[in-house]
Amino acid sequence: MPETFGAFDYIIVGAGTAGCVLANRLSADPRNSVLVLEAGGKDDWMWIHIPVGYLYCIGNKRTDWCYKTEPEPGLNGRSVGYPRGRVLGGSSSINAMLYLRGQASDYDEWAQLTGDSGWSWQNVLPIFMKSEDHWRGADEKHGQGGELRVERIKLRWEILEAFADAAAESGVPKVEDFNRGDNEGVGRFDVNQRNGVRWSAAKAFLRPAMKRPNLTVITGTLVKKLRVEGRRVLGVEFYRGSEEQYVEARRETILSAGAIGSPQILQLSGIGPGALLRERGIPVVHDLAGVGGNLQDHLQLRMAFKVKNALTLNTLLGSWWHKAKMGGQYACSRSGPMTMPPSQMGAFVKSNPSQRTPNLQYHVQPISLDRFGEPPHKFNAFTASVCNLRPTSRGHVRITSADPRAYPALTLNYLSTLEDQHVAADAIRLTRRIVLETKAMQKHEPEEYTPGSSFQSQEELVKAAGNIGTTIFHPVGTCKMGREHDESAVVDPNFRVRGIERLRVIDASIMPTITSGNTNTPTVMLAERASEMLA
Repeated sequence: MPETFGAFDYIIVGAGTAGCVLANRLSADPRNSVLVLEAGGKDDWMWIHIPVGYLYCIGNKRTDWCYKTEPEPGLNGRSVGYPRGRVLGGSSSINAMLYLRGQASDYDEWAQLTGDSGWSWQNVLPIFMKSEDHWRGADEKHGQGGELRVERIKLRWEILEAFADAAAESGVPKVEDFNRGDNEGVGRFDVNQRNGVRWSAAKAFLRPAMKRPNLTVITGTLVKKLRVEGRRVLGVEFYRGSEEQYVEARRETILSAGAIGSPQILQLSGIGPGALLRERGIPVVHDLAGVGGNLQDHLQLRMAFKVKNALTLNTLLGSWWHKAKMGGQYACSRSGPMTMPPSQMGAFVKSNPSQRTPNLQYHVQPISLDRFGEPPHKFNAFTASVCNLRPTSRGHVRITSADPRAYPALTLNYLSTLEDQHVAADAIRLTRRIVLETKAMQKHEPEEYTPGSSFQSQEELVKAAGNIGTTIFHPVGTCKMGREHDESAVVDPNFRVRGIERLRVIDASIMPTITSGNTNTPTVMLAERASEMLA
């Protein structure tokens, strides 16, 4: 039998974005005892905190689970790396740091799908504002004084400003704020940084709370399964090093292990599709078909263009002198290129006029490389990465073994629908028009490097999308929130797992549909809302 670790009112599995928020809010009441179990280690590595350090954190087992997808037919048979944070702060410790809420219509759709008006934009906006410490100050759409610092990207790159001018020339309005409910336009992103340092969920929410005597955080723990009696969760069995331990939850157990980890733990615990569980030799506690399904992600098409008469990171990172200069600038003033997130300039546009709201997002970067973790190209270039904000393709997460150390199989089914294929082809055409056919870009003599000008027909463009498409690290939906009679729903609008007592899932996995932008900020919001329900 596992050694008994003790008992707590609340057990939170996962110290990612949602888990950090919940740990702070639940432990704010001194009557609550709270335990956080995190599989990764402490966030004490310097590259976590230096914004450009994502180049060293992604694909590094010190900070990343380093998942890989199954071979994807839509990506022409390729399997792609699938980063997920494995450290205090979770993916907020390795992500792009972009502060984006999505569109008002995203949340109005959630309200309709769940039957809960509390998820409408009007009702979630104050929750977004609660967490904010926004550089603009407080107004009707932004908050100040919250834990989550939001700052403006200050560094300007000539090539990115040229892209913004080219987009404006193409009919995309220039905007100053992507977070007011309608994000259409082109402009610089806001980021979760404080004075040139990454401001992760661990820094914003967890570290201040760790001073409280009623909060315990344990790193290096791997959950084996939930202990269930009948249909009631009693606690969590986990490995701490080579030791197997058990901890009891007096009130509730909360899964905040993310869109990959939460469905994996449910399936390991006998909660999930019955046929899959029996196939893996796991006794079925509750046949819940939706667990692990409904997987959604933003597929980014990384289009790279060679340019002239402009400085890019390809040039700077290829020179030891420039690297030393950048390091000195950051060390002295926390400024310069080392404060950069992966993307500085963004745009939200419609792939065609029939779209109700913008359905494409651009992440524009003054660098080009084959993939994260590899050096930049040796020529001067920039990347206009474009993704479909509302994909119709759906994938799934399925355990491959009853052993919690075995990675689950991740199947995204990218570009598996005709609609997604059409949007991808339109996105490539639109990007070419902005970069290659505008006066604003002429000075830089852009030349398409990837996917390459030989791809022209619809069929060729879909193939090109498969060649250059990769994840932009936004998996959601695998423990879908829905109405009572929705057979694919895993949790109700209050995050409670259907058919199971004293168990909630609170993280990006509960999103019924993916938001129209980066998903970290919406995850903060939903964890804030959940904490109010648990108070």
